[in-house]
Amino acid sequence: MNLSQSVFEYLPKLKNLPLILAGPLLRRTERDRVVVWLALKEPRTIELEIYETKKQGSVIGRPLFTGKSKTIALGKNLHIATITAQTKGEKPLQPGEIYAYNIYVKGDETTAYPTARYNLIDDIQVSNYSLSYFPHQLPTFALSPDNLNQLKIVHGSCRKPHGGGKDTLSCLDNIIQNSAHLASERPHQLFLTGDQIYGDDVADPMLWLAQGVNELLLGWSEALPLMQGTILSTALPPGQRSNMARIEGGLTAMVKNKPEKAKSHLFSFGEYAAVYLLAWSPILMPDRLPPGNRLFNNGKQAKKWEQEIEHTNSFINDLAEVRRALANVPIYTICDDHDISDDWYLNREWCDRVLGKPLGKRIVQNGLLAYALFQAWGNTPEQFESGTSGEKLLKTASRWLMSQGKDTLAKAECDRYLGIPETEQTTRLPKLEKDEDVLILSRDSQAIPWHYSISSDKHEVIVVDTRTWRGYPPGENNGLQPPMLLCPKAFKQQLQVPLAQIKPEIEATIVVLPTNLVTLGIIDRIQQLKFNRAHVFSNDVGDSWNFHQEAFAQLLLALCQERKRVIILSGDIHYSCAVRLTHWFHDSLETSVLVQLTSSAIKNSELATRLAHTKIKSLFPEKTERFFGWNQPFKLQKITQSDYLDYQKLLPDWQYRIQWCQRQPSQSLAWRKVPRHSPDQSTNLVSKLITYFLFWIWRNRWLQEGLEVVGRNNLSLVKFHWSTTKAVIQETYWYPPWKNTITVKSSYEISLELDSLPPLSNTK
Repeated sequence: MNLSQSVFEYLPKLKNLPLILAGPLLRRTERDRVVVWLALKEPRTIELEIYETKKQGSVIGRPLFTGKSKTIALGKNLHIATITAQTKGEKPLQPGEIYAYNIYVKGDETTAYPTARYNLIDDIQVSNYSLSYFPHQLPTFALSPDNLNQLKIVHGSCRKPHGGGKDTLSCLDNIIQNSAHLASERPHQLFLTGDQIYGDDVADPMLWLAQGVNELLLGWSEALPLMQGTILSTALPPGQRSNMARIEGGLTAMVKNKPEKAKSHLFSFGEYAAVYLLAWSPILMPDRLPPGNRLFNNGKQAKKWEQEIEHTNSFINDLAEVRRALANVPIYTICDDHDISDDWYLNREWCDRVLGKPLGKRIVQNGLLAYALFQAWGNTPEQFESGTSGEKLLKTASRWLMSQGKDTLAKAECDRYLGIPETEQTTRLPKLEKDEDVLILSRDSQAIPWHYSISSDKHEVIVVDTRTWRGYPPGENNGLQPPMLLCPKAFKQQLQVPLAQIKPEIEATIVVLPTNLVTLGIIDRIQQLKFNRAHVFSNDVGDSWNFHQEAFAQLLLALCQERKRVIILSGDIHYSCAVRLTHWFHDSLETSVLVQLTSSAIKNSELATRLAHTKIKSLFPEKTERFFGWNQPFKLQKITQSDYLDYQKLLPDWQYRIQWCQRQPSQSLAWRKVPRHSPDQSTNLVSKLITYFLFWIWRNRWLQEGLEVVGRNNLSLVKFHWSTTKAVIQETYWYPPWKNTITVKSSYEISLELDSLPPLSNTK
C-alpha cells in the first residue's frame, strides 16, 4: 500500500475540522498584557478579551481589555496568530486574582460563520473538548504573586512522542485542576526548557501523520535541495530517510552508526509545523492508526511500526488534557538541539558538515523557522510587532510558503531574520567571524534574538540561548573541540546586561539554562572518556558546561558577583535532581548560593536513568566536591585531602562546593487513574515465570525509592520557603512502577542560606 495515500483514510476530513486546529496556548502574561497563540484552518481577524472573575474564578465578571490580530498564512488551510491584549490606561492586572479570557472572530459571507462576533471557545466545546476547569468553560490564569511563598513555577524538557514511559506533561492538567480556584496555589508560569518537539529520532507513524497533515493543510510538497538537483519531501517516506540524512544532510546521528535515529527525520517545513500541531492538540490526531501488517509486507517493518504506536499511545491519549493545561498557564520556552536535530550546532565540525550541505542547511532553516513561528513569537511578542525583524520574518515566511517554495528571494530573506549564516562561495562552508578569541557563526544584524528576560513583582527569570551563540575554538585541528556555550558577545547580552539591572524589589533570580552546569559524576567520566576517544557526536559532550572550564567559571563568577541567590532551571539529561553550589570570594568574603533544579524527561526515559533512579545508585553516591579558582592566570582545580597544597602561599581568588541533595520518599497523589502496561506475554511457561519474577523485583517500592535522582519521566513544580530562613523546593511528579496506575511526587528541599567561608584545608 502507498503510505502517502493511506494516511488520508485515517486523518479527519478538512470539512469536519473545527476552525481552531491547535491552541489557544497562553503565552507571555504580565500585568499590562496577555498573549495567546493559536492555529486556524482559515484566515481571520481575531479578538482576545480578558475578564475579571468572582467567587474564586467560578463567575465571569466584566471585560477588562482586548486586543486584535490578523492571522498569518502558512498554507492554504493553516493560519497562525499571536494576539496581544494590552492595557491602555486601564487598571493593570493584579496578583492574587483569577482572570479569564475568550477569543472571538468575525465571519464573512464566504464562510459558515455568522457575521456577528463568533465565540471560538464555543467552537472548541462543539468539538467535545473543554479548555476550562470551571462551569463557565473559559480558560483562566493568575499572575505571579507578590509573595515568594505563594509562587509556583512548573518546568520540564524533552518530550518525545514515542519515548519510553508515559507522557508526564498531562500531570500539569491535574496540578491546575486541583488548584484552579486558588490564585496563590495554581501554577503561575510554565518553562519548557528544550526539546519541545523532536526533529530527529521521529517515530515512523509520527512522520507518516506529519506528511499527511502537511498535505492536508499546506497542500504541497517541499522540493528539498540536494548536492545535485532536488527531491520532494513526499518521495522520502517514513523509515527510509537514514541514507539521505547521512549522505545529503551530514547529520550527527549518522556519524556513529545510529541510522535508526534519522530513519524518519523531519526535513520539510510542513513536517516540522505538523509535528507542533500534533504535539499540542488532539484535533488532527486520527481516532486510530493502521496496523503495521496493513502497510508493510516486511514483517520487521510492521513490528517496528506496532512498537512505535504502542510507545506513542500515552502521548496521543493525553493530548486533550495537555491542550487544556497549556491554555491555562503562561508558557515560556527556549530552543535546544532536538527542536531542530540532535546536536544542532554541537561544534565547528558539525556546522561545517551540516550547513555545508544544501539539505543539511535546509533542515536547520526549516526547523528554526518553525521554532520562530510556533515558539519564539509567544516568548517575545514585541519582537514581532510592526517595523521589527519579527514582522518582516512573518511576511517573508508567508510569501515563501504561499508560493509553494518558489519564491527563493523570500526564503533567503527569512535566513537573515533567523540568524542563519551565509555560505562562503569558495569553500561552500558557513561564514564565521571572530568574537574575541573564538569563532562564531556569522549572522545578520537584523537576526531575531531567542533569549529574553521576565520580571515579576518578586522574582526575575533570565532565559538563555546556549544553542545559537556558541563560541568555537579557532584552528584547523579544533573542529571537534567543545565550544563555549555562550560566546563573549552573547555572554554580555544574555547575562551581564540583565544581571546589571538590579531591582531592589526582586528577591529571587532564576536562570533557565537548557544544558546543565553539573551532571552525575559517572556521566561526566563516560563523556570525558569518549571525548578523548573522539566519540564526541554520540554523547553531547559539546553541550556540557564543565567541558569548557573557562566558560564555566565565567558563568559562575558572573552570577555570583551580581546575585546572592540564584536558582537554575535546566533539563536535557533525562532525569530530575537538585544540586546546591556554594561560592565564596576570598578577598571580600562574599558568599552566593546557586541551586540547580533539573527536570527531564517529560517523555523519554531510558534504561540508564531508570537504573540511576533506584537504590542501586546509592551504592555509588555523588560525593561533595570542592574546587579552588585563580584569576591571573586562570586556573580551576578540584581539591582533595590527598593532594592538599600549601594554599597559605598561593591563596585562591575564589572557591566553590558542590553538594547533591537527596529526594524525600515519594508521596502518592489522589489523581485520575492512568493506564497500566504489563510485561509482554510469553508462550513459554518458564520464560513467562522468569519475566514476571524479574518484573516483580523491579517494581519493588524499596528498590525504586532511590536517594538522589528521579530517572523516570517527570515534570516538576518549584516553590519557595521565604521567611527568616530561605529555601527552594522542587516537587517532581512521576509514575511509579510498583503501582503505575497512580502518580507520585518526590520532593527536594534545598537551603538558600549563605554559608560562611570554610577553612582552606577543609575538603568537605
